[in-house]
Amino acid sequence: MEFEIRLSGSVEIRTAGRRSDLGSTKTRLALAGLAWDAGRTVSVDALIHRIWDEHPPAKAREALHAHISRIRGALRMAGGDAPPIVSRTNSYSLEVDPERVDLRCYTNCVERARSLRDNGDEETGLRLLDRAEALWHGEPLAGITGSWAEHLRAAIGETSLVAAMTRAEILLGAGKFSDAVPVLLPLAEAHPVDEALAERLAVALYGGNRTAEATRLLQRTRQRVVRDIGLDAGRGLHRVHQGILAGTPAADLLPHTGAKDKHPPPPTRRVPDNLPRDVPWAGRHDELRRLTAALCEGRGAADVVTVEAIHGMGGVGKSALAVHLAHRLRDRFPDGRIFLHLGGSSTDRTRPTPARALTELLRLLGLATKELPCELDELVALWRSVARDRRMLVILDDATSSEQIRPLLPGASPTAVVVTSRRRLPGLPGVRPVSLDVLPPEDAAALFSQRLGRARDTNPADVAEIVRVCGYLPLAIEIAASRLLARASWTTSDLLRQLSDGNGHLAQLHDLDRTLTHVFAVSYEALNADQRLVFRRVGLHVGVEFGPRAVAALTGLSPETAEQVLEELLAHHLVAEPIPHRFTMHDLLRDYARSLIESGDVESRDDARRAVQSLVDHYVHTADRADRLAYPFRSRTDPDTGVPATAPCPEIVDAQSAEQWLITESANLLDTLNWLVNRGTEHQLALSVHVLAGFLDMEGHLAAAEPLLRRAVAHWNTAGDSPARVRALLDLCAVHTHASRYDEAISTARQALDLARSLRDRELESECVHQLSIPLWQTGQYRSARSLLKKSLDFLTQTADTLRIARCRNLLGINHLHLAENEEALACFTSALADFTEIGDERGKYSALNNMAELHKRAGHPEAAEIAYRQAVIVAERMGNPRDRATLQMNMASVMDALGRADEALELYGMALPVLRDVGDRRAQAIALTRIGRTYRTAGRTDEALRHHITALEMARAIHAAGEEAEVLHDLALAERDAGLIARALAHMEESLAVSRSIGASAEEVRAAGLLAELRAEVTA
Repeated sequence: MEFEIRLSGSVEIRTAGRRSDLGSTKTRLALAGLAWDAGRTVSVDALIHRIWDEHPPAKAREALHAHISRIRGALRMAGGDAPPIVSRTNSYSLEVDPERVDLRCYTNCVERARSLRDNGDEETGLRLLDRAEALWHGEPLAGITGSWAEHLRAAIGETSLVAAMTRAEILLGAGKFSDAVPVLLPLAEAHPVDEALAERLAVALYGGNRTAEATRLLQRTRQRVVRDIGLDAGRGLHRVHQGILAGTPAADLLPHTGAKDKHPPPPTRRVPDNLPRDVPWAGRHDELRRLTAALCEGRGAADVVTVEAIHGMGGVGKSALAVHLAHRLRDRFPDGRIFLHLGGSSTDRTRPTPARALTELLRLLGLATKELPCELDELVALWRSVARDRRMLVILDDATSSEQIRPLLPGASPTAVVVTSRRRLPGLPGVRPVSLDVLPPEDAAALFSQRLGRARDTNPADVAEIVRVCGYLPLAIEIAASRLLARASWTTSDLLRQLSDGNGHLAQLHDLDRTLTHVFAVSYEALNADQRLVFRRVGLHVGVEFGPRAVAALTGLSPETAEQVLEELLAHHLVAEPIPHRFTMHDLLRDYARSLIESGDVESRDDARRAVQSLVDHYVHTADRADRLAYPFRSRTDPDTGVPATAPCPEIVDAQSAEQWLITESANLLDTLNWLVNRGTEHQLALSVHVLAGFLDMEGHLAAAEPLLRRAVAHWNTAGDSPARVRALLDLCAVHTHASRYDEAISTARQALDLARSLRDRELESECVHQLSIPLWQTGQYRSARSLLKKSLDFLTQTADTLRIARCRNLLGINHLHLAENEEALACFTSALADFTEIGDERGKYSALNNMAELHKRAGHPEAAEIAYRQAVIVAERMGNPRDRATLQMNMASVMDALGRADEALELYGMALPVLRDVGDRRAQAIALTRIGRTYRTAGRTDEALRHHITALEMARAIHAAGEEAEVLHDLALAERDAGLIARALAHMEESLAVSRSIGASAEEVRAAGLLAELRAEVTA
């Protein structure tokens, strides 16, 4: 099936005579942006610029994805020939043969035709030009506006000029002068000062017996050159004019034909090379490999010019990389290496204009300044004419914009261009950007040592810390090395002490010639007012990573404006975006941003203090909203901080999204608490730690939570706020419970219960009973817990609180289960599951399903247990809590073991145990270790079983988890029996029986008694 993508004329996809319906102009432009670079990756930033120029929509990436989806749909009309659009990290590529894209095929034909003509194969060259002409369907990207579309049209215009000149030269060489005239005439009208073009047209007119027209053309061109450029016409025009007047045959007047023996050869062209000195190199191996491959690959005319853009923050080593690359590739570019500084760090007044830059380029190529034109368009034409057949490497250093670069590109030429810039430069044709980040630690240390030289002794530990203080930024590392070299008596330890001075790292990063502050100031001064505000305030952020809403809180801007400004700072490389919509700032840039505020020149310290307080309020209020959705069962104290709550985050709409927000912002929430500990009031801290107690508990931040919750309890006691004190005690109880500190949990819960009863608050009393029942159950006090929960359930059933009724029944069912009251347990779990499902409580559904599976497993029905666990897995996948997922893996493993699938069981235990250690749940660790030992025993690996059981027993006893102690004693005894240690097995089984009796675990008691009788019989035997 014939398949083609057309970019000349209207942009469209054609298959077997049918056209695709691409819909909007933006979709057609997106297809053009991909097809022009067919087979190559195009960055998302470049595509966005090609489609929307400098004014992308607020959700540009989402809009681009929609256009890509439409293009994929349109490509399906090609059936099996449809090329895929491959999505990569921040880029796309249309995997299609460039010959299937008309303009790519067009430019390739022209390039080959030119080469064939130069090698004497004019006939084949003409056939290729005819093929190229057949591919032409009108103006490229017809009906589409925008800077990239215009630039593509200009680039194809250059190729069209090459095609016409090549055709005309072939016709003239064959003596077909009249046929060459209509080819050359429209080109001469479009390029009135192109002397080579006028020379060839004059010969064609003269050879076609139109001598008067040829003479007038020559006179008109000479006058135009003198008037517009200020120089006399070149020797070629004079030679042709004299030849016509003398009646010389037209063929003898062609360039390099006949006349070449009558005139001396032209002077040798100057080969410019003004590259700065190269330096010994360290690191950047991947970047160098990528750039070298790109600049040295075989290029066709589709690469109108090879442009490699190196961008990154100030001081990251862009210019050094470009210069080192140029020195490495010196032999690849025999016609010259040019370094041109474009003054990105200069003011608008001192920054060179494109005309000045072009003048400097042409001067470096040997053209006298006084002979150069003044108008930009003519300078561009002259530069492209001079560079047309030169293989040079041009470095355009410290560029500020794509507009600054476009006039300096050499058009259809083997010359390659490398651009460096502090900001991204979308919109350049065929640009392949390389974004530089800071160095990896090993390369940073190598750079520091290399700059010092071998003569200087260094301490590797000091060097590692020095480059860390320098933020692994190459310029900062070089400055630090320079300071050490300038002080012969200093060691690396002396330098490290200086850099670690309390005034901040940035202030110490200077030498005699350079300061890092100046480098950052250049980037800062290029920003507008909103960008400067956001940059400064981000330096005040309490955490490391941040989103647009946090920046909105810091600045007072709307979240939409904040996100737009962050995108702009991203383009300037003043922030980074490690994951979508989450931003970071380099530590040294943060130091600089803070220094701008601390100077007091741009805003007061009171402004900064209010900004940080606004940020803290944002996190606390948003966390409160998320907590209410994620953990709706908690009894709450409202976080009235005395300021209006920030606008709710639209992404927090349900329990799942709320829990995801808490996980995403977890580091910032912990940093917010730390800020409140050091700078907030006790009241603010008590409110905030209460808001975050559920998150701190469920996400395993127990070590951070406990001391803060104790402070909250003390504060509410001093403040005389008893209800808030009860809730703080409940928060503390939950943390004690999950840390397996059951005695403290029970004591704290009883204290809260007594206080709630004195307040006559039945709802609060019910929550206290629930929290007290959990450590009672986990310490084997099943009857006490059952009694409390039944009384609480009697009260709750009189309310309409379905959630708390379901929670109470679920916990009551667990205690029934341990008391071998299976029918009552099943009834509780079934009722709880129905209620949780009705109100959409995912965490409750998960817990009830998990408990039902445990009931089936204890009843000897592992298949039914597996079904229930797999239902719980589906629910758990929608939850973000690591403890719950690990618990589920552990429980599922026990079923795999019961079903004889020991390998699967051990794999699941291996996944769960590290998570349980991380969150500090020692009771769950003891259970997991017991079950791992059980699996090893079943598999006949007794030694490993004994080791796990002994560890589990020590842990269960340390946390006073009586139920788990009875369980592990039972399993330890079985393993000891298998190992032939009958006396020890007998002792441990007796202990298991005693513990089971003391806690009222009747099923465990019966089981232990039966095995004890067997063991005694074995001893007797």
